[in-house]
Amino acid sequence: MKVLLVNGSSRKDGCTGVALAEVARALTEEGIEAEQFFIGNQAIPDCVACRKCRQLGKCVFDDAVNEFVEKAKTADGFVFGSPVYFAHPSARLLTFMDRAFYSGGNAFAFKPAAAVLSARRAGTTVSFDVINKYFTICSMPVVSSTYWNHVYGQQPEDVQEDKEGLMTMYNIGKNMAWMLKCIALGSQHGLNHPENQKVLTNFTR
Repeated sequence: MKVLLVNGSSRKDGCTGVALAEVARALTEEGIEAEQFFIGNQAIPDCVACRKCRQLGKCVFDDAVNEFVEKAKTADGFVFGSPVYFAHPSARLLTFMDRAFYSGGNAFAFKPAAAVLSARRAGTTVSFDVINKYFTICSMPVVSSTYWNHVYGQQPEDVQEDKEGLMTMYNIGKNMAWMLKCIALGSQHGLNHPENQKVLTNFTR
């Protein structure tokens, strides 16, 4: 089993990276492969609603998003991490997730996921809610912990001092591993995910 941990910070080894590394440590202890995916700090095009992904099977912008979606097809779970900017996840991560989930939503369905945030002081719970909405629209079980999924610190060394935050990250990894093993065991006994209905309407008819 494999979990992809997405680093949505512009700094690969910053506060968010420290948090994701602690989740990865717990996953590795449970025999789960943990791969960190750094989305980079170059400009990322936003979704332009061209709908070309419906024809191509991938986003028209061939960059890290398509690379990630290909990896997501064979992954079993996900952790998306972000710093908090103005009480919101990084625009870089949200742009990345907009395109990944729109062009490759089937790669995420019914796979457990968790959101991880880092902040100097505040805005984490609002950001937590924003990222979780991507999971719930794709029928993804949301992995919880023993507190809100965030760490505090302005620099990586500050996060290392946030013992409760690091404990929360570690417990995310343990809970993710438990959920993945339960899903695998159920699948072995013929208990597979449901086939969801899909009806689209709007508010004018």
